[in-house]
Order: sequence, then C-alpha cells, then structure tokens
Amino acid sequence: MSAEASVGSHAAGSIQSACQSTEEHRSRGLLGSKYVKLNVGGSLHYTTVQTLSKEESLLRSICNGGTEVTIDSEGWVVLDRCGRHFGLVLNFLRDGSVPLPEDQRELDEVLKEAQYYRVQGLVQHCLGAMQKQKDVFESVCRIPMITSAKEEQRMIATCRKPVVKLQNNRGNNKYSYTSNSDDNLLKNIELFDKLVLRFNGRVLFVKDVLGDEICCWSFYGEGRKIAEVCCTSIVYATEKKQTKVEFPEARIFEETLNILIYENSRSGGIHLLDSRGSGSSLGTGQSEEEGAVGGDRRVRRIHVRRHIMHDERGHGQQTVYKD
Repeated sequence: MSAEASVGSHAAGSIQSACQSTEEHRSRGLLGSKYVKLNVGGSLHYTTVQTLSKEESLLRSICNGGTEVTIDSEGWVVLDRCGRHFGLVLNFLRDGSVPLPEDQRELDEVLKEAQYYRVQGLVQHCLGAMQKQKDVFESVCRIPMITSAKEEQRMIATCRKPVVKLQNNRGNNKYSYTSNSDDNLLKNIELFDKLVLRFNGRVLFVKDVLGDEICCWSFYGEGRKIAEVCCTSIVYATEKKQTKVEFPEARIFEETLNILIYENSRSGGIHLLDSRGSGSSLGTGQSEEEGAVGGDRRVRRIHVRRHIMHDERGHGQQTVYKD
C-alpha cells in the first residue's frame, strides 16, 4: 500500500470515528451532566439538569436523551428558538410561578414558548392570566363618542344590542339659559352614567356632542329609532327667549327599560312591543308626538311643552303663558 493511500485511509477512519463520537454524544443527551449551558437563539443561559427536569417537558427529554440535541464545540446546547422569553420559562421551572407580562402580545408569545417546550404548568398559568384579562376587559364600561353622522349610522345599523344615545351640546348658545338649566343638564349626564353602569353589556350607550340639540335622548332597537326624549324647550319668561333644560328622569328610565325588549330581537327573539299607543299617560308639562317611520312603525317623540314656570319670573311680575 502506498503512503498516500495509507494517509487517506487514516483520514477517513478519523472522520468516521469523529462522526460516530458525535452521534454517540447526541444520543447520550446530557446524561451524567450536572450543569447545562444553553444557547437559545443567541441568548445564553446557564442552569442545572435538575431544573430542566422538574416537569415532564421537552427540556427533560433533552436532558435524559429522549430528544436529540446539537452541542457545539464549546459545549453549548443549541436550541433553534427565540430566546427572549426563555429566561421566564427557566424561572417558572425554578420557582413554580412567575410574573407574566401584562401586554397581550407578549403574553401570547410566552404561551407559544411554553407550548413548544411542553411546560404544562406554565401553559395553564398563561391561560389563566388571559382569562383574567378577558374578564377585566369585558367588565369595563366603554362609551363610544360620535364623531360623524356616518359613523353613527354605521354603529347603530351593525350593533346587535339596543342603543341609547345622549346628545348634549352646551355650546349651543342661541338663547340664554334659565336658572336651573345647567343643573338639569348635569343631572341628565349623571343619569346617563348611572344607566351605563347598570345596563353595561346589555345596551350600547353612546355620546354625541356634535349635534344641534342641547340635551336629547334617543333609543334604538333593530337599527332604527324607537323613541326620543327631548329635554329642552323655549320659554318666554323675560323680554328675550330663554332655553330651559328639563330632567324627565322617570321618562328616560322608562324608555331605557322599554328598549330592553329589543335586546335579543336580532337573534331571533319575538317583538313584545313595537310601538306604544298614543293614550299613554304623561307627566305634567310633557307632551308626546308620533312621527311615522317605515310605514306603520312610529317613533315616540317626547318633548317638554313650551311654557314658562312661575319660579322663572321675579317676585311681583306678571306671569304670561305662551305655547
């Protein structure tokens, strides 16, 4: 045999021996080791086999040789994953619990890593945190603010729940306001907030501060207006016209309860009430007008009757009523 053939044969044998050694090293996993060096997507971590073996997971399988791993020349176990949240996975294995990120996207990322490494304890921990976030989100009262008529129409048409809209625009200063108007306007806003807290989840409440009305309630069901309560009127208590804001609390609450009839109407529910008769009893100082909308369907429009009140005039002045 020539010298060249001998050298070639020796080199081939060395390569084969090295390959066999590598395969043997991979098949053995990390048996016999106490400490482990992990390179997870460039993020370096140093831990123990005991920590990695705490749960029946992919990491335990790597330690006991059940899963083939790649170990570089410096002894680092190379895992082809993003190492951003791997430290959190290790801390969970060490302590059994770990603070989770509040950001929904990061929490999803942690869940994906826990599922990949098959750390079921961390998976359940993430799912529990997600459920808590969902419960908190659903309990929050969110009130949309109307920014345009087009947006309002689309919102009402697509909403599967009844809609109650409060339109208030204190900037409408066409006439001066009576003495109690500001207080009554605030009372309407406070009632709106109370109704939101009481019927949140069943009714969509929206606010409109762009319309012409100073204070007006609108009630929608099945995408159409069912009733309207206008809380303003013009009074002639002085030489100039004045705007009076009323607070018909009972009537507003009544219409809110009536609109609940349409709560499940778009899901196949039966209409219990389509329109009210014109003979309904009204409180003092209120009148009801009905306008036809869509054939026989009518909108109940409740307006405060235009009048003056005795307490709107100074003492000793003559009271003049004018409709």
